[in-house]
Amino acid sequence: MGDDKTGRVQGPASYFPSIEKKYGRPIDEWQALIRASDLTKHMELVNWLKTEYGMGHGHANALVAYTLAGGTGATDAGA
Repeated sequence: MGDDKTGRVQGPASYFPSIEKKYGRPIDEWQALIRASDLTKHMELVNWLKTEYGMGHGHANALVAYTLAGGTGATDAGA
């Protein structure tokens, strides 16, 4: 989930710039919402983001995967 040899971000974090642009919130804010949710299972959280915020599946999946893996925002992703 780090950078490749060219410095490009890989894995779920590679979606972060487009998530921020499309949905108008910083990654830290999305992660805070995910962590504050009473939901704990990956697909429950993905479906919640899709239903409540109109997020696409790929973007929701990337955010949830990164957050549950312990990622801490865009600075962790090299963005």
